Amino acid sequence: MLKKFIVNKDYHDSRFDRWFKQNIINVPQSLIEKLIRKKNVKINKKNIKTSYRVQFQDIVEVYGIDNLKSYTKSKKDKYKPSEKEKNKYGEFIIENNDNFIVINKPSGIPVQGGTKSFKNIIDILKNTKYFESTKPFIVHRLDKETSGVMIIAKNREYAQLFTSLFRIRKIHKTYLAIAHGEVNKNIRILQDDLIIYEKNRKIIQKAISYLKILNSNNKYSLLELKPITGRKHQLRKQLYNIGNPVVGDDKYFIKMNKNKSKNKNLMLHAYKVKFMINNIKYNYEAKYDEHFNNFIKKNIKF
Repeated sequence: MLKKFIVNKDYHDSRFDRWFKQNIINVPQSLIEKLIRKKNVKINKKNIKTSYRVQFQDIVEVYGIDNLKSYTKSKKDKYKPSEKEKNKYGEFIIENNDNFIVINKPSGIPVQGGTKSFKNIIDILKNTKYFESTKPFIVHRLDKETSGVMIIAKNREYAQLFTSLFRIRKIHKTYLAIAHGEVNKNIRILQDDLIIYEKNRKIIQKAISYLKILNSNNKYSLLELKPITGRKHQLRKQLYNIGNPVVGDDKYFIKMNKNKSKNKNLMLHAYKVKFMINNIKYNYEAKYDEHFNNFIKKNIKF
């Protein structure tokens, strides 16, 4: 039996197999390739190859899928937030429009669920009124313990747009950090070759950030940081490399004097973001939380 489908704009330029699994039926890759090979798939009345990328408003005709069964991998249940929790996230919304939202992410919660985490931002937001007719698309990340401004797209078009803007460095972010010790006043820019390992392969990544000291004493420094590149844990690694790790960082730290106070919260906050779309400038600012503010008042005098 013949079935017809029309590709919507959210999947424009997506691989055909990916579109097929998400819009028709989730079957093994080999079965999709078999359907194509037997010419049971036509797009705009033409046969296609497995490498074909669907276009907006393509007409897809598929034969012989009535008896196919969906293939599902065993997955960990997604996090289901309570009504109270969903309503609470309204407090963190900075911007809400048809294409994206901007939130002030609280510290202590990851963006996505993973092997070590269950509760997460995405599973909470997709159950709120902000995503009633769509789903959240991640376009960048913040560490679990990092708070602050975060963009989440509402459709694939803007997800791809933001991803491109991040890649060409047209989205500019400003962070605030409280670091241990007094940072050298001569440091204006941090340039490092950061090392990561992927499948036992060593990869060196160039990392660049601008640094401005807002205030400091012999115990702590309040810093403004503007990363130019976007490497994993970039700011945390770079401050560690100059001997001034972020307060509360239990991954990149130097053994401190016993007399120095310990702090469980990571003192790193994504403070501002700015970008331009269609010649319109967007600027957003996320206020740091009470704990961050109290630490500044108590330990760094202005």
